[in-house]
Amino acid sequence: MRRTPTRRLFAAALLVASVLAPTALAPAPAVHAAGVDRYEKDDCPPGGLGPEVNARLDKAIEDVRKQAGIPGVVVGVWMPGKGSYVRATGVADTVTREPMSADSYIRIGSETKTFTVTALLQLVDDGRVGLDDPIAKYIPHVRNGHRITLRQLAGMRSGLFPYTSDDQFVHDLLSNPQRTYTPEQLLAYGMKHKNTFKPGAQFEYSNSNLVLLGLVVEKVTGQPLRDVIRNRVLRPSGLFHTLFPKGAEFPEPHSHGYTDQTLSGEIEDATDWNPSWAWAAGAMISNLQDLRHWAEVVATGKLLSPETQAQRLKTLPTGFPGTTYGLGIFETEGWIGHNGSLPGYETVTVYLPSQKATLVLMLNTDARRVANQEPSTLLARAVTQIVTPDNVYDGANVTPRQS
Repeated sequence: MRRTPTRRLFAAALLVASVLAPTALAPAPAVHAAGVDRYEKDDCPPGGLGPEVNARLDKAIEDVRKQAGIPGVVVGVWMPGKGSYVRATGVADTVTREPMSADSYIRIGSETKTFTVTALLQLVDDGRVGLDDPIAKYIPHVRNGHRITLRQLAGMRSGLFPYTSDDQFVHDLLSNPQRTYTPEQLLAYGMKHKNTFKPGAQFEYSNSNLVLLGLVVEKVTGQPLRDVIRNRVLRPSGLFHTLFPKGAEFPEPHSHGYTDQTLSGEIEDATDWNPSWAWAAGAMISNLQDLRHWAEVVATGKLLSPETQAQRLKTLPTGFPGTTYGLGIFETEGWIGHNGSLPGYETVTVYLPSQKATLVLMLNTDARRVANQEPSTLLARAVTQIVTPDNVYDGANVTPRQS
């Protein structure tokens, strides 16, 4: 019997990866912007990581792509002092057979959480919110809201029921994926249910947490979340190809995205599905070079005070071996960052401080065809087994598939 989409629907499968296949080698352009200096000294020249490593990566990526049924994938690896490897392989459109492009935009799903939590932590640095403030101070009518803190929301330890696990939500979304949702409508699906545990008692990935934090950012700043993220996070970081869409808009070029999270269980094209259902937890769009830069910015705390970044990186067990979770960020075998998974697309954006290495993966499917594993996890694992054998990206599907 086919599994229902409820459990996987829209959650960023937390970490792990594999390999992908080669095709075009694309150099990374240097970009300088106000605020954080992009690639001021880029010691990861294009051209690959040496003939032997390049060949091993090419084969591993292609093997995983074919094994997992991934239509198209983009892989980027940057290793200071060694070089960089960028490959786009497979197709962006299964009908026209247009090749996958390293220059394409992609829906990044749960990687959005790293931007939302960064905006919140900037308000912590400004003294406008406290991590141990109860959510009830900002948002009324949250069950047990006087005991649930912003820290617990950002760390996935609130106990609030994930709205994406509500059967009615799943049916409504899959019945009309072009529908626009408000944050309040999303929260209502989860608030029908009792809390799943006492605040702080354990880890449970829940998009309800991030929707609430997005509302906190709006309440405190008096501005829409997308404006706060654009002005306080994206522009200072020099991320000019990253956006928080209002609806289903999707800049060109972009690949088509394919999902099996459908009412019929058949593969469908989810390219133009409206990501408003994920909002602060998973609606954003970016591209390879912006994600490359963001990996280091978020992992090293370039937009935050050292004290606040230290709070962010206090990761706790998730219950999944090898993976811990901090404030809107995870750590797995030394890699710090996040992944994203929503109908049609998966991404991984992580940074390895010990080697100052960066890994970015962009896939145009979220269909699980190999032992119910995220295709991005298979790929990340395969790539890191080659480039960082002492730090093999390996976690678990800590986050539900939706975002």
